[in-house]
Amino acid sequence: MADRSTPSEKTSSAQIMPRHVAIIMDGNGRWAAERGLPRALGHRSGVEAVRRTVQAASDLSIPYLTLYSFSSENWSRPQDEIDDLMGLMKRFIRRDLAELHQNNVRVMVIGERENVEPEMMALIDEACELTRDNTRLTLVIAFNYGARGEITRAARRLAEEVAGGRLAPAEITSERLSLALDTCGIPDPDVLIRTSGECRLSNFLLWQCAYTEFVFLDAYWPDFGRELLVEAIAQYTARERRFGGLPCRSTA
Repeated sequence: MADRSTPSEKTSSAQIMPRHVAIIMDGNGRWAAERGLPRALGHRSGVEAVRRTVQAASDLSIPYLTLYSFSSENWSRPQDEIDDLMGLMKRFIRRDLAELHQNNVRVMVIGERENVEPEMMALIDEACELTRDNTRLTLVIAFNYGARGEITRAARRLAEEVAGGRLAPAEITSERLSLALDTCGIPDPDVLIRTSGECRLSNFLLWQCAYTEFVFLDAYWPDFGRELLVEAIAQYTARERRFGGLPCRSTA
């Protein structure tokens, strides 16, 4: 990908860029409603925001970007909206996978495989396998994901190891549980961004966000891109991170 950083970004990015940015992409439906458009067009505009954001994160040398694309609770939405969202996910993979791979982007998908149709899972597996050795940016897609479900699955895995005699109860630590999560091998988010003015986590990365800085933006997701990403990172870097101890500047 071409380097589109501004001079100021080039000067300071190595010192202040977060290692991992997580985003709750919220507001597609409201963005469409305010324009008198169907919700489906809001979701489609949201996909364009995904493309802009992935490009911007790569340009800014952010190693990890996690996007909350579809929660395990979203299955309760109207079926026509679910069908449209699934179709958008499929088209994104088919259209963008080759370019992501060419641009050295690694794709990972976290979440449950249950309820996901075989065609979708095949596309997801293809994307992850093709790009697994890429190193410029790790794009983590949280799809059919819920943090409580993730923690429950991790606890169940550890319980099965204890029952099988492979793990002692005393060996279950926070670090060991982290290794059993979907995000094993991925650093915890430094900053979590949520668009649309909502100020809640919505069952997203509950364990991983213990010391994450939150940035809530009033903009709807379809309006998100490089400028708002830089704005959110500027808020993050202006804070002092304590991690329960003495102040620590928000640096990588």
